[in-house]
Amino acid sequence: MDSWRGVSLPELPGRGPEPLVFDTASGDLAVAAAGPDATLYACGITPYDATHIGHAATFMAWDLLVRAWRDAGHHVTYVQNVTDVDDPLLERASRDGEDWRELADREIDRYRADMAALRVVPPTRLVGAVEALGVIERFAGRLADRGALYDLDGDEYFARASDEAFGSVSRLDRAEMLALFAERGGDPGRPGKKDPLDALVWLAARPHEPAWASRFGQGRPGWHVECAAISTEYLGTTFDIQAGGSDLIFPHHEMSASHARVALEPDAFARRYVHAGLVRLDGEKMSKSLGNLVFVSRLLADGHDPMAVRLAILAHRYRHDWEWTAAGLAAAAERLGRWRAAVRVAAAGSSAAGPASPGRGLAVLAAVRERLADDLDAPGALAVVDGWADEVLSGLTAGPAELGGPAEPEPAEAGPAEPGERSAAELVRDTVDALLGVVL
Repeated sequence: MDSWRGVSLPELPGRGPEPLVFDTASGDLAVAAAGPDATLYACGITPYDATHIGHAATFMAWDLLVRAWRDAGHHVTYVQNVTDVDDPLLERASRDGEDWRELADREIDRYRADMAALRVVPPTRLVGAVEALGVIERFAGRLADRGALYDLDGDEYFARASDEAFGSVSRLDRAEMLALFAERGGDPGRPGKKDPLDALVWLAARPHEPAWASRFGQGRPGWHVECAAISTEYLGTTFDIQAGGSDLIFPHHEMSASHARVALEPDAFARRYVHAGLVRLDGEKMSKSLGNLVFVSRLLADGHDPMAVRLAILAHRYRHDWEWTAAGLAAAAERLGRWRAAVRVAAAGSSAAGPASPGRGLAVLAAVRERLADDLDAPGALAVVDGWADEVLSGLTAGPAELGGPAEPEPAEAGPAEPGERSAAELVRDTVDALLGVVL
């Protein structure tokens, strides 16, 4: 499946620090990548409706990680799936009298356009479930060969008891698991299951629903096995980060990790689990099931600058739940205008000292890098740029330490910049573009 168009990132001087992220499984901050090759799997969309702000916030979090990794010198391989056959998609298509494939194709195209408009770095591979059916079947076959699957009226279930480490991702007790499993698409009450927490791996063909031939008969795969199979197929048995919204911690990420441990090896799957908070509207979680959605495409069609939309999202720490408001978007548009004005003023400045000097630009770069390395602290990074913009527009001169950067003194009378050296305006503009994804 084609991804969206790539993003050209400006080259920045030096290297950024190693990003640390909060690992859900351990409950601690941890280095995001184990080596020079950084690997990320992010659970993608089920394309039965347009991209909403909750989606955008989640995928922009991983975009920040990819940018920080690249700035730190990593080669990044990023895989994202698209669940282009699943119950919600089929139900929406049936409700609207539309072919499910046409619905999926249209919404995938809209998703690509939204991500491109927000300047989200595209994944190395965007993989649809339908195109990966062979990969998923082979993976499910490994589970069957290890005795981890059982038949229930033609459906294949994963026996949770086959994995001693089940529960190590979410760290929930059984009662909490059962409640969330019922709430988030599981079927704990189905008669005949060996354990209410056993997850569906292969759904036997149902009337009027798409199905494909497999060793398990005609049918289609479950959701958890889809991500376990695709991630390990394209990233290897073990990879750095499994990422998604916090509502995926259980059952989805718990189940996928469990499948991988049983099918492959005990240490298989992600080294770290990173989760984004949920976005609310009028006090309720923004979700398709509730219908309280703010669509990215609608905001853009209404004339909002995509960079303002991006800044409105970056104003919130990715791990925290937060509220989308019109006031927040207006504040982001004002911030964008102020930053752009500061770049223009600084570019026109003739003084080699003060906020227009290259040293100030390097201080901004260092401070933004520091904030993003600290668990993707986007609000902190925005505050750094705010401080520089305020300094430029007010005519004040603040030292690098006041920007949060290294407190190295500058000469009292700095000479003109060396030929080819970037000005402060250029350094700030490139920092904001390369690390925050905002074009000034």
